Amino acid sequence: MDKIRVLLADDHTLIRSGIVTLLQSSKDIQIVGEAADGDEAIRKTGELLPDVVVIDLSMPKLSGIEATKILKRKYPDTHVLVLTMHENEEYVFQILKSGASGYVLKSAGKEELSAAIRAASKGEKFFSPRISQLMAEGYVRRVDHESGGERQQNVPLTRREREVLSLVVRGLTNQQIADQLYISPRTVDTHRTNIMQKLDIHDVANLVRYAMDHGITSEGDGLTPKA
Repeated sequence: MDKIRVLLADDHTLIRSGIVTLLQSSKDIQIVGEAADGDEAIRKTGELLPDVVVIDLSMPKLSGIEATKILKRKYPDTHVLVLTMHENEEYVFQILKSGASGYVLKSAGKEELSAAIRAASKGEKFFSPRISQLMAEGYVRRVDHESGGERQQNVPLTRREREVLSLVVRGLTNQQIADQLYISPRTVDTHRTNIMQKLDIHDVANLVRYAMDHGITSEGDGLTPKA
């Protein structure tokens, strides 16, 4: 069986030695070379033509991200796997845009790293579980942000009730809300009562939480401008 040829790029000798030791019992993986910086990783890739380059994110001369971009442009058949200590969502997306096949944490064990190398050699994506979680959380945040307007439309409150709620959670008194909306304090109190009854919420803390969950806490949200 042909072995997966791997070039290991990391500026710490001890870490490279540890990874070599970790993988030496994997019969289908062979470390064919090592590099201590981004420039050397690119040069040795040209010389050795490995199947997979396992590269650190933070290295001298060229970062893992910059080196990956160059490697994928010059050697498109070589797959790149980032091995790093950084649990950072922004790094993950930068690495994906650079063309890397995966993002593995240095806390990974032998089985996880071996599986990542095997996946990368087939052109598949691989991420450590914690990185997958970060990506999922980031996706949910973006979806929530993009759907904020839609969520607000689904709130079972009238426009005026949303206006009152927005001012309540900003800490305004009934009189201040009345002045802002050009209505009487009694009308404000009626709206507050209706809001609490509709939502089955009877304290300001939970009103604030509801408003945050439904995107109606922004200053000036839906307010009628003063003349």
